[in-house]
Amino acid sequence: YEIWEEGLISSSHIKRGQRSLPHRPPVIPLVARMADQNTSGTPAMTEREASRLDKFKQLLAGPNTDLEELRKLSWSGIPRQVRPITWKLLSGYLPANAERRESVLQRKRQEYFGFIQQYYDSRNDEHHQDTYRQIHIDIPRTNPLIPLFQQASVQEIFERILFIWAIRHPASGYVQGINDLVTPFFVVYVFEYIEEEVENFDVSSLQEEALRNIEADSFWCMSKLLDGIQDNYTFAQPGIQKKVKALEELVSRIDESVHRHMHHYEVEYLQFAFRWMNNLLMRELPLRCTIRLWDTYQAEPEGFSHFHLYVCAAFLVRWRKEILEERDFQGLMILLQNLPTMHWGNEEVSVLLAEAYRLKFAFADAPNHYKR
Repeated sequence: YEIWEEGLISSSHIKRGQRSLPHRPPVIPLVARMADQNTSGTPAMTEREASRLDKFKQLLAGPNTDLEELRKLSWSGIPRQVRPITWKLLSGYLPANAERRESVLQRKRQEYFGFIQQYYDSRNDEHHQDTYRQIHIDIPRTNPLIPLFQQASVQEIFERILFIWAIRHPASGYVQGINDLVTPFFVVYVFEYIEEEVENFDVSSLQEEALRNIEADSFWCMSKLLDGIQDNYTFAQPGIQKKVKALEELVSRIDESVHRHMHHYEVEYLQFAFRWMNNLLMRELPLRCTIRLWDTYQAEPEGFSHFHLYVCAAFLVRWRKEILEERDFQGLMILLQNLPTMHWGNEEVSVLLAEAYRLKFAFADAPNHYKR
């Protein structure tokens, strides 16, 4: 397992090295406004976007939000203005009943800061210090190219969230990769309080209460997500081993030439797809794409655990031409660990999701259908 972990780190470093451009601002904003990838302020909303936003607002305005309808609407992407509340509802953190929401938020936020008081000082105790040290090392490596995440106060928030989660989940404890999973929630919940772009936003300009709310909400929603995939992170990571095997079987059914090509050059799926499962494709896609992907994962039943497998299969086959052009092990590994998605936006993610849905439907959700 440690070999994979090392591979994970080194390959992500290669990747970041390729992505970083000296002293040039990112061409595309981290979180696109609505469906547009335009950097010059807020583009005018199209009629379709405006009408979708209205539909969301109507659904959210009622005394009891119909979660089934909200899921259907969210599947094809959530407008940025309503994403924070929609994510909280879809993850089960907020109740559908509007009257109860405020009291639930207050209670859960207090509960989280109660955990901080109860546990956080123990991070230097002998039996917790290894966990804390690993988190402390990993946090600066999370999104190293985005200034927001290099701010000390943001890194402290991530350290607290991850440490408390690890202490409360001794079966898995902290595993590298979990640190990435806080990021989308944190970014989306920062948007409740700001209008501008987030990459260079200075969080110290937020009121302390706002930051505390963002921290607690990110903790709870990350916890809900991890509840559904915890066997990815228990000892020897059996969930990931199983999913990589399922991916291999699925790809052998849907694109035999890609599968045979990789087999021919002795590329093991575990060598590249471990990271796809461990970090939910976050190291393969720009953050704005992960956020759009998660709109659908939260709308889809078992999105993070089951549907993700089909997304990975669609993602692999999406690079079929490039894969078949590589004629040796090293070339294939470099390609698979550095897929050129830097300029992807909502459109590419939508195509990927549609293909994943088609695969899921074709394979009827029955694992025995992967088998030959």
